[in-house]
Amino acid sequence: MQKIIIKGGQKLRGEVRVSGAKNAALPILASSLLATGKSTYRNVPALGDVSTMKKLLADLGAKVDGRAGVANIDTSQITKFEAPYDLVKTMRASALVLGPLVGRYGEARVSLPGGCAIGARPIDQHLKGLTALGARIELEHGTVMARARRLRGATIVFDVVTVTGTENLMMAATLARGRTTLENAACEPEVEELAGVLNKMGARVHGAGTSLITIEGVDELHPLDHAIIPDRIEAGTLMVAAAITRGNVLVRDCLPDHLDAVLAKLRAAGAEITIEKDGVRVRGRDEIRPADIATRPYPGFPTDMQAQFMVLMTLARGQSVLTETIFENRFMHVPELSRMGADVLVDGRTAVVRGPTKLKGATVMATDLRASACLVLAGLVAEGTTEVLRVYHLDRGYERLEKKLRALGADIRRAKGSL
Repeated sequence: MQKIIIKGGQKLRGEVRVSGAKNAALPILASSLLATGKSTYRNVPALGDVSTMKKLLADLGAKVDGRAGVANIDTSQITKFEAPYDLVKTMRASALVLGPLVGRYGEARVSLPGGCAIGARPIDQHLKGLTALGARIELEHGTVMARARRLRGATIVFDVVTVTGTENLMMAATLARGRTTLENAACEPEVEELAGVLNKMGARVHGAGTSLITIEGVDELHPLDHAIIPDRIEAGTLMVAAAITRGNVLVRDCLPDHLDAVLAKLRAAGAEITIEKDGVRVRGRDEIRPADIATRPYPGFPTDMQAQFMVLMTLARGQSVLTETIFENRFMHVPELSRMGADVLVDGRTAVVRGPTKLKGATVMATDLRASACLVLAGLVAEGTTEVLRVYHLDRGYERLEKKLRALGADIRRAKGSL
């Protein structure tokens, strides 16, 4: 087990490059199952979740290899159609192989997924959609079994906006007979990116990036070579790091259009944001202003940035209200921030942050992926030394975050931990 040790107080300065997007890489790697042959993916982040997806594909019979930042996946010899619990339990996105397996091979067995303990994230919308496409669904001992000779197009209306549900059904529908319509679909950039990949493979997907997506089924898809978009959540995390340390950082290789809501709130908090040719420059100011946020599906403020933004608000002069509308248990970082001196009152899905607070270093424990990033950010501005335990959560979604922060001037290192 490892931990991250941070001595706070350093202003971050310099340039930093954003890695490939985890939430784009996972469905794109899963989509390789829709074609026979070798696909090559570039700008693939070295993350725990990505490693798990590669292991899952290899377990299904794919040949997986590559070098740093590149993944080659050859699906010519898929021999099984089951995603076992020992792989699925650590990552909810493992369910993304369900749609491709049923769509391409007509059967799939996938254990009910795990991942961060931030609230209920069921796959009922996935199963409802596959049933509408003609799949026979059975649940047995925590495993979803789906079968279909060939899926057929249908109109599917999501009861709630679901990113992975939209992605799973979009992939399944590419090989279905006829037209499929997805209503109330997720609009996230990662969904649009997956649609672009599917179209490069020969699919006919229209409307991705809006709430209405149509898919005209085709008989087969082919492998491709594709570079994955930058991670907007990593980019946002690095921007908050610059703002809280009153630093001056150019965040390179990010897509500003994917960060409109985050940039707007950083500006509201007093940070100076400049869009440059190579990225986004963030200059922090001595006076941080309070700002209210409510997490929303894209293009709203992302739930994956709520914990990091809370750190910034602990330094603001006044009261900020953060409302979490996506997950019902995503304030688990609050007790750990409070141990560092933060003044945060949680009432249901609302957190009231009063500042400014002089955070003090402490030993804290990460409870999930974004909570771990929140605690690392808090350590950057805390007085004294902060030790963040259970950083395996961090490694699920951030590629060498401590190295990137150290290159910007942070006093941060990784060491062996006790938990």
